[in-house]
Amino acid sequence: MCGIAGILNLNGGPAVEQRELEAMVDRLYHRGPDGHGFYRDAHVGLGHARLSIIDLEGGRQPLHNEDASVWVVFNGEIFNYLELRAELIARGHRFATQSDTEVIVHLYEEYGDDFVHHLNGQFAIALWDIPRKRLVLVRDRVGILPLFYTLQNGRLLFASEIKAILPALDSAPRLNATALDELMTFWAPLTPHTLFEGIEEVSPGQRIVVQNGHITRDTYWDWSFPVDDRYRQGNEDELAAELGELLVDATRIRLRADVPVGAYLSGGLDSSALVSMIHRQGTARLRTFSIGFEDEGLDESGFQQQMIRHVNADHSSIRCDTARVGEAFFDTILRTEAPVLRTAPVPMSLLSGLVREQGYKVVLTGEGSDEVLGGYDLFKEGKIRQFWARNADSSWRPLLIKRLYPYLNLTQAQGLTYLKSFFGTGLDQPESPFFSHMTRWQSTAQCKVFFSEELGAQLRGDAVERLAGGLPEGIQRWHPFNRGQYVEAHTLMSGYLLCSQGDRMLMANSVEGRFPFLDHRVIEFANQLHPRHKMRVLNEKYLLKRVMRPYLPEAIVARHKQPYRAPDIPAFFSGGKTEYVRELLSPEVVSRYGYFDAAKVQRLFQKIERGRAIGYKDNMALVGILSTQLWHYHFVERFHENFRDEGKVVLRGLG
Repeated sequence: MCGIAGILNLNGGPAVEQRELEAMVDRLYHRGPDGHGFYRDAHVGLGHARLSIIDLEGGRQPLHNEDASVWVVFNGEIFNYLELRAELIARGHRFATQSDTEVIVHLYEEYGDDFVHHLNGQFAIALWDIPRKRLVLVRDRVGILPLFYTLQNGRLLFASEIKAILPALDSAPRLNATALDELMTFWAPLTPHTLFEGIEEVSPGQRIVVQNGHITRDTYWDWSFPVDDRYRQGNEDELAAELGELLVDATRIRLRADVPVGAYLSGGLDSSALVSMIHRQGTARLRTFSIGFEDEGLDESGFQQQMIRHVNADHSSIRCDTARVGEAFFDTILRTEAPVLRTAPVPMSLLSGLVREQGYKVVLTGEGSDEVLGGYDLFKEGKIRQFWARNADSSWRPLLIKRLYPYLNLTQAQGLTYLKSFFGTGLDQPESPFFSHMTRWQSTAQCKVFFSEELGAQLRGDAVERLAGGLPEGIQRWHPFNRGQYVEAHTLMSGYLLCSQGDRMLMANSVEGRFPFLDHRVIEFANQLHPRHKMRVLNEKYLLKRVMRPYLPEAIVARHKQPYRAPDIPAFFSGGKTEYVRELLSPEVVSRYGYFDAAKVQRLFQKIERGRAIGYKDNMALVGILSTQLWHYHFVERFHENFRDEGKVVLRGLG
């Protein structure tokens, strides 16, 4: 991966200055420490910060076609570039490099805007067509890589991170209250919203064209599911074989690089399946990386060791202590550019740091499997709650939830009351596309009780209604399980997991992550399967387990799914260097920033100090409030120090 940035004059005006482009690209140094490149003409300026992975010498950007009429800057990888290159050469195109980037300009010559349909990869692309004075911005299908833009004084500015846009702003940014409201519901704003008022995100699968001062947007790809039970036919052996072949090929092409490639290993089914598929490629001894925790309830080291022995991997791990999470959280929000509701991104940043220390720039990771192949407890809950909704007054159907979460240590009377109050949300709306998510969103939205009156007055409309307005036509004809998959992929996965917990934590240490389970061919195949192939009764990722059972230890295949978590409240009260917490949550600072009710925040803080805040809601509230305060501190209060100091690269090396 790399970093891209650029400026387009929409209605004439002075040419883009070199120093302005350099100021933007400097803020992306952590994404591309291996070199910078620039292109300018009277209308546009393109900048690139390079992390060299393919064609180390010849792949510098910006890059152009044969007659230099089409230029591109590109963040990401085109995994099928070898096949595309051969096809384009056969059609008469001449290549000057061995890089994957160059296929983009030749595909554009050949197919115009439809070039994107030929790409198998993860990408954020900015392409400038000189004869037509036309800028094309494209983001990959599922949103692995970020791309942001804004209109300022008759210019369109774009970049891989908002940090690179901020130097061009006239004044400190303002918080987008709508985006915070959405984040406190779905864990992330709904695209195109960002926390920065006036700065938008290119949505996953979106193409934006800017020409003659006009901006047009269209979606070139989206998740889709069968209607009227028109699922893919075939017996389980045939379907398992096809899924296995797709996953092996998705993994194979993601191993293409001119630098060593490693893999993350959590010890769960997804990462273990991935490591097994890499191992079966027969390449050099597999290099794996993992996190361990001092809290035994979070640690998966035992399962990791089983897989290490199983594939004879060369393994490195980092042990994450609780205090370190609290200390590192301060800079984490500078990297995410948005508040978060859990501390889980922090250990992922520490892990990518280990990868880089060991001399690796690329890792494969198992994210996406749960969304694509049906792995989350959320989907199990949905099935149980659908069954419960058919007889909402039943006294025994809600108790099935206890089988899903046996650790809920409740008496019979307590259990029924709690289960009905929490998991019974929305039982009267079983056909809602959001039925599977209602309980979680209701819980997350409890953070909003801390909003100040001033912030509340800025809110217009309801976050869930805004999400409903962007759903595809025909979603009501999909199976309820598939509706849940779509919503999960377009909220938590793209907005949080692939961004705050994924791209930003990898790029903090100049490491590229690759995601075989998010190959669009795998998604399209899986989306055509009947839900019973994904979850058989309550057995998650059923078909994937069938594919992988011959290649994995049975203990890995049969283990209960353990969600990845990190310490939340304890991380800030474990004796580490977290003085900033008390400072940012003080009544004076909370009141000055204006987002939260200072008295309510103080009561929460006192509850924590007395050791009485241990529940999910309190953890989420503290992390959400603190990270919002940190967002303001980094991007608003210290705007001039961080982003406007002339001649000073403030963020270099920090990320």
